[in-house]
Amino acid sequence: MRLLHTSDWHLGRAFHRVNMLGAQAEFIGHLVTTAREREVDAVVVSGDVYDRAVPPLAAVELFDDALHRLADLGVPTVMISGNHDSARRLGVGAGLIGRAGIHLRTEASACGTPVVLTDAHGDVAFYGLPYLEPALVKDEFGVEKAGHETVLAAAMDRVRADLATRAPGTRSVVLAHAFVTGGEASDSERDITVGGVASVPAGVFAGVDYAALGHLHGSQTITERVRYSGSPLPYSFSETDHRKSMWLVDLDPEGSLSAERIDCPVPRELARIRGHLDDLLADPALERHEEAWIEATLTDPVRPADPMARLTERFPHTLSLVFDPERAHEDPDISYARRLAGRSEQQIAEDFVAHVRGAGPDAAEQAVLRDAFDAVRADEAVREVAR
Repeated sequence: MRLLHTSDWHLGRAFHRVNMLGAQAEFIGHLVTTAREREVDAVVVSGDVYDRAVPPLAAVELFDDALHRLADLGVPTVMISGNHDSARRLGVGAGLIGRAGIHLRTEASACGTPVVLTDAHGDVAFYGLPYLEPALVKDEFGVEKAGHETVLAAAMDRVRADLATRAPGTRSVVLAHAFVTGGEASDSERDITVGGVASVPAGVFAGVDYAALGHLHGSQTITERVRYSGSPLPYSFSETDHRKSMWLVDLDPEGSLSAERIDCPVPRELARIRGHLDDLLADPALERHEEAWIEATLTDPVRPADPMARLTERFPHTLSLVFDPERAHEDPDISYARRLAGRSEQQIAEDFVAHVRGAGPDAAEQAVLRDAFDAVRADEAVREVAR
């Protein structure tokens, strides 16, 4: 069976104020064309169909167009909700839509109920594990500790239990939206940290032939059977070096697989340039970036006059301007943002405690801080679901 694995469409999202709807529509066309020309047996979409719980109308219309085109093609599609989606909204009409061959899996309770497709060699069971917010699903799975690894492991137990009841030789595919250990993150993914831990081990997917992952925006292979497709389009300059693609996966009769990356159309190159403004405007080596979307970091010791206007004369698609003036390492005026860069909310809070009282929090106090952050995230998740 041949699968086309994609995820993280983020329909409705802009790129530094640039409307990406046209590029997203071009990707949908590319997806449908690839499915037809490569004779794909199933399309899997591993979450974050939309960029937010209540997407703009234009994004909903594009999603509707995608559903119609895939249904008209006659290629079964399985998709799950991600942490950016409203699971309840995305799942509206799932039963009716399923009759057209588009199978939406947005409920935690259905993790152990697969979509079963059949080819010349037998059945392939597709299990959809939507994004599982630990605080919201721990009761569903009967776990005491609300953690990503705990709830995902419980969901996979249901998958393996169902698979054990099926005919010998039944192949299996799991769709999941999670941060798996070993994956490389970018700046455009929403933090899903709980209890100080965001990632889950790849071993949690043991026992299935292929785990089609979503959430991280870079295409990557965690193991031969556990892969991220990545987002089809860039959504932050941290993705400058990404090769945007989908996975074309072939599952043979015994469950062995081969995978090929299918490049996605990207509307414009991304580039990060850095240096003094005058140097950036004169450097001939930067000619190749003149039509790219640009993030420029200026290192001038004194902020130059009209930097954006001057940059856009040479680089008309400059979208982001960052100031990082050259300073001595001991300079006390180094920015607050620089000092916090790369630090988690927990670390920042612990540093603040140490600053105001002269000693950092002990283990019990660290747990209190962690619980407070988790409670805020859980409350945000509940409010988003309720929208």
